[in-house]
Amino acid sequence: MSSFLDPAILFFLIGIFAGLVRSNLEIPPQIARFLALYLLMALGLKGGFALAKTGFTLEVMEGLLAALFLATLIPFMGYQLLKRWVSPFDAAAIAATYGSVSAVTFITTVQYLDTHGIEYSGHMAAAMALMESPAIIMAVLFANAARRKVNTTSSSNSAIVHVLHESFTDGAQLLLLGAMLVGYLSGESGKAMMAPFSIDLFKGMLAFFLLDMGLSTAKNLGHLKGTSPLLIAYGVLGPILHAGIAFVLSSVLGLSHGDAALLMVLAASASYIAVPAVVRYAIPEAKASLYFGLSLGVTFPLNIIFGIPIYVDMASRLFSLGV
Repeated sequence: MSSFLDPAILFFLIGIFAGLVRSNLEIPPQIARFLALYLLMALGLKGGFALAKTGFTLEVMEGLLAALFLATLIPFMGYQLLKRWVSPFDAAAIAATYGSVSAVTFITTVQYLDTHGIEYSGHMAAAMALMESPAIIMAVLFANAARRKVNTTSSSNSAIVHVLHESFTDGAQLLLLGAMLVGYLSGESGKAMMAPFSIDLFKGMLAFFLLDMGLSTAKNLGHLKGTSPLLIAYGVLGPILHAGIAFVLSSVLGLSHGDAALLMVLAASASYIAVPAVVRYAIPEAKASLYFGLSLGVTFPLNIIFGIPIYVDMASRLFSLGV
């Protein structure tokens, strides 16, 4: 219940309510874009400062490898299941959406951990960046294989080249990694100088951004009309399964409470920004209403409202067992 009393979550709920009642409340796109960039920059700085304190250790490498494993396994599993229900192109796009990650869900979890005094490692921000691209690349390969089966005329090489370029030069990802590098190089002195920007303002900026996300969520609920109940079930149960896999992986590796929670949230999240932007070009045969509607209309609000506290609690139980 305490998660519902978090100001950021309450503003998210206000945004959903305003959207559902068709209020004229809106956040200008330029401001929403600025807020997203601010949050990524602040998150990168926090991660870099923390990484400068701990250094690169075996635990860091294990966490990054675990993230890469999940980013490969989840879209593969998703595609094999989803192609039984929808076209291979829709299956590839949805698998990419759920194999990639939501930066906003991750950022909200970081704030939740900070609020509850739960420590986590700075390298988990790098893990988030690492998990963004593999699913997109795999989805394009799946789609190209489907095109060859139906003999459609499409340049698979150009699609892959475009995806690789978008994945490794995406502005948001470059900003996140660049901010991590700045934080790592500047260390404690940089942390002291940037604290008013990256720490003091963070909570308020997140609440403002989640207000906008609530509005967007309400507007995109209409995309779900006529969607198969099986796909809705996937949008609800798929993330739970993915988080469960991350839970087992965290126990095997002996990750800390905070790191296990963040890995579970990353596995359970679904992209609604990076993937749609690339997939719309790379897999034009896929219906945007499916992959975008499921991620933003179903999975995102469930994770923000219910998923984060549940996954953090599960990680707490794992940590208390001393596994």
